[in-house]
Amino acid sequence: MGQSLVQNYIHIVFSTKHREPLIKPPYENELHSYIAGTCKNLDCQPVKIGGYTDHVHILCMLSKKIALVNLLEEVKTHSSKWMKTKDEALKIFYWQGGYGAFSVNPSQVDTIITYINNQHLHHSKKTFQDEYRAFLKKYNVVYDERYVWD
Repeated sequence: MGQSLVQNYIHIVFSTKHREPLIKPPYENELHSYIAGTCKNLDCQPVKIGGYTDHVHILCMLSKKIALVNLLEEVKTHSSKWMKTKDEALKIFYWQGGYGAFSVNPSQVDTIITYINNQHLHHSKKTFQDEYRAFLKKYNVVYDERYVWD
């Protein structure tokens, strides 16, 4: 087989450090666009990016040319630096150290897009921590609560 054909949809979730609610208008949509641009530059086609005041969701196609950990390092480093330039109050902006990344069946992409689109409504009822725990449970990820958050 001469060709390497890859189609890996990845749903990535991570929060601000200590879940500080720093992602607010007018920078929220700009941040999502900035992250999309970073993904695109790394050949990881963004499908949908969204989130809430304390976290982001990225649905993208993971390129065959980059490891997931390298994608996250680039996205987090560049977007954190970018956010700090937007407002004096954002000089304290950092992402948490970890992240969650979950493979997505292509038949479920539209469901994930809808889920990401409804983050503001969703988080009027559920915290990020509860949402994240639900993802870990859904995907049968074994974790230690002491080390999940920061």
